[in-house]
Amino acid sequence: MEPEIVFAPSAFKHHVTEADIRHAYKTRVFARRLEGYDNKYGFIGFNRVGNPIEVFYNPIGEDTIKVFHAMGMRAGVLEQLRN
Repeated sequence: MEPEIVFAPSAFKHHVTEADIRHAYKTRVFARRLEGYDNKYGFIGFNRVGNPIEVFYNPIGEDTIKVFHAMGMRAGVLEQLRN
C-alpha cells in the first residue's frame, strides 16, 4: 500500500510537478534516510519522461509522507543515497 503524499510549497520550488513527484515515488530507487537527520528521507525516481529526480520528504504518520524538496538529480545526492 502506498502512502498518502502531501506537499510543502517548497516541493515545487524547482518546477517539478506533483504528477512527476508521484511518478518518481512509484519508480524510486536508492531510497533511504538522509545521513545526519532523524526524520528526513530521500529517494531517486524518474519523472514522467524518464529523467531522474531527487525527492526529499518527512514521514508524518504511518501512512503519509510530506515532500519538501524535488528537483533534477544531482550527482552528490545519488552518492549520498547509495552509501
